[in-house]
Amino acid sequence: MAPLSARIGPSILNADLSQLHEESEKLLANGADYLHLDVMDGTFVPNLTFGHPVVKCLRNKIKDAFFETHMMVQHPQQWIEPMADAGVQQYTFHIEPVLDSVADVCRKVRESGMKVGLALKPGTAVEAVQQYIDSADMVLVMTVEPGFGGQKFMADMMPKVQWLREHYPALDIEVDGGVGPATIEQCSKAGANMIVAGTAIIRADDQAAVIRDLRSAVQSAINHGGQC
Repeated sequence: MAPLSARIGPSILNADLSQLHEESEKLLANGADYLHLDVMDGTFVPNLTFGHPVVKCLRNKIKDAFFETHMMVQHPQQWIEPMADAGVQQYTFHIEPVLDSVADVCRKVRESGMKVGLALKPGTAVEAVQQYIDSADMVLVMTVEPGFGGQKFMADMMPKVQWLREHYPALDIEVDGGVGPATIEQCSKAGANMIVAGTAIIRADDQAAVIRDLRSAVQSAINHGGQC
C-alpha cells in the first residue's frame, strides 16, 4: 500500500467561474496536486453551482490534472455516469441522503472507473461512515456546513479526523472548509493528508507560496509522526 502523501486540492468555488479554465490552469501551475470541483444541486444544499457539462468542457481543456468532484447533491447515483464520462477521477458524495444505499453507490462509482470518496457534514457522526470505509478510497470531513465558500473553520471537527486516522492509518482523509495557513496545523496534526482550500489559495497574492506552505505542514506531520 502506498504511503500517505500530502496533497493540496484548491476549490474553484471562489474563483472567477467565467474564467474557469484559466483560473484552473493557474492553480495547477502554482503547484496544486488536484482540482476540487464543488457540485451543488440547490436541494441537498441551498446553493447551485455547475454540473457535468462544465466539468467535461474543463476536462477538454485540461487533459492531465486529477479532478475530484464533491457532489453536494440529493441523488448522487444520478450523476455517476455523466461525471465519469466528463473525465472525473474521484467521485466524492455525501452519505447523508443515501444512508440506505451507500454501498450500492460506492459500487456503481467504482464500476464507472472512478475512485470513491465519502463525505460527512458537520452534524454527521464519524461512526456513520465506518461500515463503508472498506469500499472507499477517501473520507472527506467537512469543516464547514456544505454549500457556501468563505465560512469559518470548525475546529470541533478535528476529533473526527483523529478517530479516522487512529483507526485507519493508511486512509486518505480530506478536510474542506475554512482551511488555510491559520488552520492547517490543526488539520495536519489531527491526521488529514488531503487539503481542500478555496479562499486561502484563490485570493492569495502568491498562490504557489500558500500551496507550498500547506503541503509542507501536512508532509511534516506525516514524516514526524505528528499525525495520530
